[in-house]
Amino acid sequence: MDIRTLSLDDVETMWVINEEGLPGTGQVSAQELAALLDLASYSIGAFDDRGMLGFVICLPPATAYGSLNYAWFNQRYEAFLYVDRIAVAEAHRNEGVGSLLYEQVARHAGEQNIPVAAEVNLEPPNPGSVRFHHRFGFEEVGVLHHEKKAVTMFMRGP
Repeated sequence: MDIRTLSLDDVETMWVINEEGLPGTGQVSAQELAALLDLASYSIGAFDDRGMLGFVICLPPATAYGSLNYAWFNQRYEAFLYVDRIAVAEAHRNEGVGSLLYEQVARHAGEQNIPVAAEVNLEPPNPGSVRFHHRFGFEEVGVLHHEKKAVTMFMRGP
């Protein structure tokens, strides 16, 4: 598996993978994914000879991103690497792709001595993602309720 920085050429494949992860990944258009790449401070994909297996997009604090979840972290923390989304192609789940991507995120944040911020759906529930984040040393730091959704806020120290 190769890891490389994402580019606008990857957006269509990212969109397909993101759609396969609904509702856990949150629905966005291809244009919104491209805009996220522009805001991102760290965005990588896992690839092999079959193509993209998964991706992660991370944002620094204080960008123009309008997410309520992202705003929650901005109101409470000065420094972090925010995992906006991580998604693995349905055909490649349980192959260690997500773990490899998160290991890279943790390494990158550690090099900058900043924590990693993420959230997981509480409503609708996503117990697999909660287990995944606990395995990576994330701790719950809050819960955010909005409209028909609730999310658990997680932080992982540098």
